[in-house]
Amino acid sequence: MGNAIRLLYRKCINPMTHDGAHGVSALSHDLLNFETTSQVPEGLGRYVVSSKKAQANWYGKILEAWKQAKPRPQTAEEAARLVIATLKGHKKADVEGLLSFYRLPSSPKLVEVTTESHVPTPEGVRFELKTLPVDQKSVADGDTVTVYVSSTDPVVSSSVPKDVSLAAVKREKAREKRNYTEADALHKKIIASGYRMISFQNKEVLARKYRIRLRGIDSPESKMPFGKEAHDELLKMVEGKTLKVLVYAEDRYGRCVGDIYCNGKFVQEVMLKKGLAWHYVAYDKRAELAKWENEAKQKRIGLWSSPNPEKPWEWRKNKRGGN
Repeated sequence: MGNAIRLLYRKCINPMTHDGAHGVSALSHDLLNFETTSQVPEGLGRYVVSSKKAQANWYGKILEAWKQAKPRPQTAEEAARLVIATLKGHKKADVEGLLSFYRLPSSPKLVEVTTESHVPTPEGVRFELKTLPVDQKSVADGDTVTVYVSSTDPVVSSSVPKDVSLAAVKREKAREKRNYTEADALHKKIIASGYRMISFQNKEVLARKYRIRLRGIDSPESKMPFGKEAHDELLKMVEGKTLKVLVYAEDRYGRCVGDIYCNGKFVQEVMLKKGLAWHYVAYDKRAELAKWENEAKQKRIGLWSSPNPEKPWEWRKNKRGGN
């Protein structure tokens, strides 16, 4: 049995029957079972049209794809994406039946979700982050969000300080002993180092904190007209979601400057098209951003409902000058 899937099984799920279970955990359970027994789950035949021999062929392919996936699927959308990509060329009824069996997103919905952007990935990406679900308090305004990335992520894993890792282990032992005073003190130490213990999929995950400044746009400040609307729109898009962040640089405030994608949507595109951000042309010359800003101007929506809205960089400059 492969070490990778055994580790996934120990960490993510407990032995169970498929009855009443669905989603990523059920699929990972059935893949483990297939690896050890070569048996496909009972009841699958009611959802697909092909024989059990064909079903076993699918599970063998999906098992190999699952082992090789880095990172492995954590959400229903990611699991569905892996299944569809792996079974490309198989009967549509079988693929959709398999997705339905695990209550994963169906093909039409997934096609919509995976159309990530009209923007080709630009050059200059330093690294990519796959975040844990975003908390409500993590959105500061319409162009800044705080995210956390699991310490098992390849971008993070090699740089976790030893004292942080040790504090996380000690905290877990303290909680097992119900010594919550010590556990809380250790968590404060972890937080002070730029990390946090976050509950995810019924377990606690050590995660690193990143502040992300959305590349190429500038939203109204909170005290400006449409500042609240910009904050609320960004929060509505990202709250509770895992994000893909392409990081290009770090600004003078220590924030990562990047493009954010959420459920296949390019976040900057949404903010510009809804008239809740300016194209920050001084720092980003992408023609797509200018195009989306102009679309909102022509429709006179959001901040463009005003004939001459004050630009946030000018507002900040005036505030500094008034101090």
